[in-house]
Amino acid sequence: MFTGIVQSQAEVISITTESQLSRLVIGVPSTLVYKLEIGASIAINGVCLTVVEYNKQADNSYTIAFDIIDETLRVTTLGNLSVHDWVNVERSLKVGDEIGGHIVSGHVQYKSTLVRKKVTETNTALYFKCESPWLKYIFEKGFITVNGTSLTIGVIKDNTFSVHLIPETLTRTNLGKLNVNDEVNLEFDQQTITIVKTIERLNLSELTQAK
Repeated sequence: MFTGIVQSQAEVISITTESQLSRLVIGVPSTLVYKLEIGASIAINGVCLTVVEYNKQADNSYTIAFDIIDETLRVTTLGNLSVHDWVNVERSLKVGDEIGGHIVSGHVQYKSTLVRKKVTETNTALYFKCESPWLKYIFEKGFITVNGTSLTIGVIKDNTFSVHLIPETLTRTNLGKLNVNDEVNLEFDQQTITIVKTIERLNLSELTQAK
């Protein structure tokens, strides 16, 4: 589990593919590998991946390697990555950690496209496309995770929704680097999904009984 509070950006060092399995290697500061173990979970652009290897470099930074199966590449934007791209990184939640965002599973449900970007002196507004059936899980002032970043939903209109980024978010994450037509990973708030699905089942049950 994660909180959607990105801890660092990391540069993609290498991507190799063998036998329908891709290995992603990123470079991270030493602070991100404190008590890190092989098999631990780390969210990369909001995708929960398993650490398979990590190594210390000459400059005291580290590289971390992950193996990614074809299905994950298909349903997320990780298949779009290239060497020297920057990704959002978050270590998994530990008991007692502060939950600054909201509970996030790291299971991407939808790939969305940036359709508009509005930059002012104080904030940046991003507008993303979201089609049915996922649109029903989006509510103004509700939670959503974009590339692993916990954000509050702004305006919803014509199959799009907006989020607003303060300078700190722009500095900490890769969202400020997005351009129109770029794809992002979305994870919808699980509590919202549960409530919507429960209401749908109750309504269906009432209709069935009425017949």
